[in-house]
Amino acid sequence: MRSVIESKRIYFREVEEGDWPAFYPFASNEEAVRYQPWGPNTPEDCQFFVRQVMYDRQQRHRSRFVFVIVSRQDGVILGNMELNIRDWDGVGEIGFIINPDYWGKGYATEAVHLILDYSFGLCGLHRIAAVSCPENKACIRVLEKAKMVREGLLRKDLFIKGKWMDSCVYSMLKEEWEQGKRSAEPAN
Repeated sequence: MRSVIESKRIYFREVEEGDWPAFYPFASNEEAVRYQPWGPNTPEDCQFFVRQVMYDRQQRHRSRFVFVIVSRQDGVILGNMELNIRDWDGVGEIGFIINPDYWGKGYATEAVHLILDYSFGLCGLHRIAAVSCPENKACIRVLEKAKMVREGLLRKDLFIKGKWMDSCVYSMLKEEWEQGKRSAEPAN
């Protein structure tokens, strides 16, 4: 399957049925899923996830887009990125997970930049949000490096691993993305 969008080091493509084994190393890793409402996953959970994603892709009014993040260098699946369009008037929410073998190498930040390009450029959305537990410092760093703006703290609104946790809400507006694109362009 061809890529949906790409950057210098990675590209996104739609999830395929045979991708579930690549998800298992990070979806089953307790540290990797520490701040997720799901997991650690079994192989059967990973297979179910892929089937659900493929089912959602067939919906007439599709609102869920799940991509694998693939290394352009060697074709390895590094993680996955999800865009959920909550309002077809222009509002979406993103989420991502990266295999711990590839943490600290800038792939998550690069993937967030790509999904923002996809969301604002190709999908024409107006606003993208992301939610993270305040304790998930790595995720917060990624969102801030991508120039998303912290909007606030929602108190105990996420039920994760048997307890209620706070969440930080980050967002970017299309005009902020456009301004960032203009400022990144080389001067003539």
